[in-house]
Amino acid sequence: MALMPVADALSAVLAGAEPLPQEMVALDAAYHRTLARDLAALRTQPPLPMSAMDGYAVRAADAASLSARLKVIGEVAAGRPFERTVGAGEAVRIFTGGVIPDGADAVIIQEDTRVDGDHIAITEAAATGRHIRAAGVDFREGDVLLTAGSRLSDRALSLAAAMNYPELAVHRRPKVAVLATGDELVMPGSKPGPGQIVYSNGYALRALARAEGAETVDLGVAADTLEATTAGIRRARETEADILITTGGASVGDHDLVKQSLEAEGVRMAFWRIAMRPGKPMMHGRLGAMRVIGLPGNPVSSYVCAFLFLVPLIRALSGRKTIHHVRTTALLGRDLAANDQREDYLRARLEENDDGTLIATPVMQQDSSLLGNLAAARALLVRPPFAPAAIKGSECEILTLPE
Repeated sequence: MALMPVADALSAVLAGAEPLPQEMVALDAAYHRTLARDLAALRTQPPLPMSAMDGYAVRAADAASLSARLKVIGEVAAGRPFERTVGAGEAVRIFTGGVIPDGADAVIIQEDTRVDGDHIAITEAAATGRHIRAAGVDFREGDVLLTAGSRLSDRALSLAAAMNYPELAVHRRPKVAVLATGDELVMPGSKPGPGQIVYSNGYALRALARAEGAETVDLGVAADTLEATTAGIRRARETEADILITTGGASVGDHDLVKQSLEAEGVRMAFWRIAMRPGKPMMHGRLGAMRVIGLPGNPVSSYVCAFLFLVPLIRALSGRKTIHHVRTTALLGRDLAANDQREDYLRARLEENDDGTLIATPVMQQDSSLLGNLAAARALLVRPPFAPAAIKGSECEILTLPE
C-alpha cells in the first residue's frame, strides 16, 4: 500500500466529523466547552445611566463655572436609586455604580469639590455626560455577543452571566479512550526488567485530549496477544467512546497486532501508513460510530500524530469554529539538508529576536524515541516532501506546540 499524504490522511480522519449533540450545563461547568448556539443578551447593560466615579451628580449647566455653589439634597449608592429629580442649584452625592438621578446629566468627581456644610463648591467645571456610563454602553437586550462554535473562555463566562444566563447550551464532550499495547511496557514507578521500558505515551495523549476539552478513559496496557488487544477494543466500545486511540502495535512486526485485532472486530480501515516523519505507521478507521486512530509506539511519533490528527478531530466533534492548527513563519536557526518523499515535522526550539522575529532551531537529534528533545521543543518545523536544502536565516513554516 502506498504511503498516504498527510493532507489526505487528515481529510480522511475528519470525514463526516459532525459536532456531537448539545446539552445544558451550569455556567461553572461551561468553562472551555463549545457553545452550541448563538447567545443574545437577555438584558441591557447597564440598564440605566450610572456613575463611573464617586462624586456628585449635577446639572452641567449649574456647574459650568468655578464659582458655582450647589446644595446637596441626598445620596445615591449602587442598588439604591435617588427618587427625586435634581433641580437647579442642586447636587446629589453619588457613588460608583449608582443610578444617575433624573435631572442630572454630569458627575463631578469628589476630588474636584470642596464640602461646605450641606453645600459643595466645585474646583473644576462639569461637562455634560462626563463620568456617566450611558444605558446600554456595554450591550443591549437582543445583542448577539457569543456565537455558536466559540470555546468558552473565563471572560466569555463572565459575559454570559452578565447577559443573565444561568446555564448554557454546549456540545457534548468527545470521549477519548486510550489503549496501549506492548509486553515491554511497565508503569511509572516500577523497576523495568531486561528489555522493558516505562510507559509514557498515554499520559501525554490524555493530557492533550483533556486540554482540547475531551473526556478521557484510560484502558491501560494490553499484552501483545490478539485476545488482550481485542478485549481492550471491546472495552472502548463498552465505555461508548467517540474516539479510540491505540499506541503501539501499528507497524509490520510479528507482534504488532493492533491492525489485525481492529479488522477482526469489524473496523473499516481508511488508511494505514502516512508519508510523514515521525509517524509513518499510523492508521485510521471506523467501528460503528467510534473513530479509531492507531498511533505508533515511539513516544515522539505518538505525540506528533496525536497533535496533528487527534486534536483537529476533537475540535470538530466538539463543534469548534476553528479546528485546524494555525501555521506561522519563523527564520531557520541552522542549515537543513534537502528532504525526501515524506513530510517532515522537526522538533524545534523557539527564540525571539529583539524585533519580535521568531527563530526556529531544529534539535540535532530527531529520533522518534527521544522524549527529552520533545519536551524541550516549542514548535514543529514543517518540511514538505522533497523540500530543497535551506540555509540558516531563511523563512520556514512552524506549528507552535501547546505550552
